Amino acid sequence: MQAKTKPVDWKRNMWIIWLAVMMSGIAFSEIVPFLSLYIDTMGNFTKTELNFYSGFAFAATFITSTIVSPLWGRLADKKGRKLMMMRAALGLAFAMGLTGLCQNVWQLIALRAIQGALGGFVSNSNALIATQTPREEVGRALGIVVTGFTGGTLTGPLIGGTLATFMSYRNIFFITATIFVVIFFFIWFFVEEKKPEAKLPTEDTEEEDLKFSKLPNKNVLIALFVTTMLVQIVNMAINPIVALFVREVLQGQGNVTFITGVVAAMPGCATFLFAPWFGRLGDRIGTKYMIQAGFVIAVLAFFPTAFVTTVFWLIFFRFAIGIADATLLPAIQTLLSRNTPEKLVSRVFSYNQSFQSAGSVLGPLFGTVIASSFDYRAIFIFTALMMVINGTLFYFNVNRKKINT
Repeated sequence: MQAKTKPVDWKRNMWIIWLAVMMSGIAFSEIVPFLSLYIDTMGNFTKTELNFYSGFAFAATFITSTIVSPLWGRLADKKGRKLMMMRAALGLAFAMGLTGLCQNVWQLIALRAIQGALGGFVSNSNALIATQTPREEVGRALGIVVTGFTGGTLTGPLIGGTLATFMSYRNIFFITATIFVVIFFFIWFFVEEKKPEAKLPTEDTEEEDLKFSKLPNKNVLIALFVTTMLVQIVNMAINPIVALFVREVLQGQGNVTFITGVVAAMPGCATFLFAPWFGRLGDRIGTKYMIQAGFVIAVLAFFPTAFVTTVFWLIFFRFAIGIADATLLPAIQTLLSRNTPEKLVSRVFSYNQSFQSAGSVLGPLFGTVIASSFDYRAIFIFTALMMVINGTLFYFNVNRKKINT
């Protein structure tokens, strides 16, 4: 007689992973304030060359992540999400450590690309939460995990900028590598994952048949991937010009650097505050309705931003964008998990990660082109229109379908 398997303590898992993704958010973002300055120490570059290498170094991680993420997702569905989280943490530790030893800019760009290829920590964290949490609590749990990563990415630049005033850039990469080593052991010892049940002889064939292309609702999932990409394009489009737009609004009055930091932090602060609450609300009233609300809030925030004349209103509307993100991002993850067979959850989450990474590359490109062709304010008109298009596509491709919400 087989002994009963002890059920996974999903709340304990949730808080442990919350802490782990917060640490990873710090590790990823603490190098942002000085990465361009680190590149500048590797040669005598012109301003144009430095801008190119900096942009290439940032984009390289997202480009390789877009390509490689589905491969790790497929492996996670077979071998386990916890194992893939540990693999990602250890791989990122090595890549970050080697980045601190770079001798030229091409080595750094190559290692940034390797970081993207070895990633998948956050997507597998979400997949583990989605598969080990009771279905009626998934929205709440994913909402809480989102606040962990958001909190880490908010505090990371502050930590990195502070460390850079006391030590060399190279030493900060070694510290970042150490954070990922700590995460590796943290996941190894404290995260639980329910082991898959032993297969019957006939199940090998069934597993082979369980492919994404054969899922009856694959079009809904693809529509959610596109939604994720468009949301990320919109969120990232302002990044190249945020400081320049703040300077334009201030008209020479006030501290541009400080206020830019406040403006940049507003969406993350709002997401951190509201995501858990919206996650719980989505579990009660239906996740797809939360996504629709998110589109409305985003349009109402982006469009007026194009006409702001004071910093107060700029900060206000950027905070509103964070509320929209808190509504949209956990809800999309929740819909994906509820409409995917458990054996394919990591693969589906990794596809979503690929689309998100693609959005991270395309967003700044669109923002730069629009700002160069028109002006900074045109970017907000563009992002508002993108959200209208996104909401319309969602309504026809997802909302009207019979799905688990």
